[in-house]
Amino acid sequence: MKIYRFRYRKKIITGVLKEDVLFPIKGSVFKDFRIEDSAIPIGEVKLLPPVSPSKIVCLGRNYREHAEELGNTVPAEPLIFLKPPSAITGPEQPIIYPEMSDRVDYEGELAVVIKKKLKNLKEGEAWADYVLGYSCFNDVTARDLQSKDVQFTRAKSFDTFAPFGPCLVTDLNPEGLHLKTFLNGKLVQAGNTRNMIFTVPFLLHFISRIMTLEPGDVIATGTPAGVGPMQPGDRVEVQIEGIGTLSNFVRKIDTRR
Repeated sequence: MKIYRFRYRKKIITGVLKEDVLFPIKGSVFKDFRIEDSAIPIGEVKLLPPVSPSKIVCLGRNYREHAEELGNTVPAEPLIFLKPPSAITGPEQPIIYPEMSDRVDYEGELAVVIKKKLKNLKEGEAWADYVLGYSCFNDVTARDLQSKDVQFTRAKSFDTFAPFGPCLVTDLNPEGLHLKTFLNGKLVQAGNTRNMIFTVPFLLHFISRIMTLEPGDVIATGTPAGVGPMQPGDRVEVQIEGIGTLSNFVRKIDTRR
């Protein structure tokens, strides 16, 4: 099932896609809901991020080749950091190039969306019961600031540095998914989630022992090799098998005026 969140006639609606038509849902996407009969053509809506998370937990160096391309060692346990909810932006929305950075990189990733409150997931527990679905994510990074600061907060946290969407897919196996990133139509990243060092179940277990995961929270599972810079005017697309394509463009705004 593909679930979209969108704006239609000044209302924010969550609906299920069937062919090229969206059917609104009644109830909470995190609990029981029913699909209504009224239909809205997808071409008449503005797509929004699939959910509004309370936090975004990201993984660094979760693909061996990406760690090596940046000259880093492969971590012995998950390397996690946070992006603020204010960094979230939706499909076809701009990624704003900050004035204080001279290099902003794309990082295509698989996103996991939490379905229900999760704390201290036990070994052998049904981890999939805590997952609402999967989506595309772009962990946009000011690479020069990351190198300068050493820690990740500033480099990862600018507004619009967490493009997310276009939809949420509920019936998907996160293992063995092809992930591609395109810059201005050119393939720049090609990976497969089977090559993640730490799998989705392991990440749920590890992270839930550190912090409580709330419904709608997002885990960005790390990026494969091939990260690189974007420039104002570029278009970047993250494409994941079974989900679709998250497309955004890069823009620079002069905030000194």
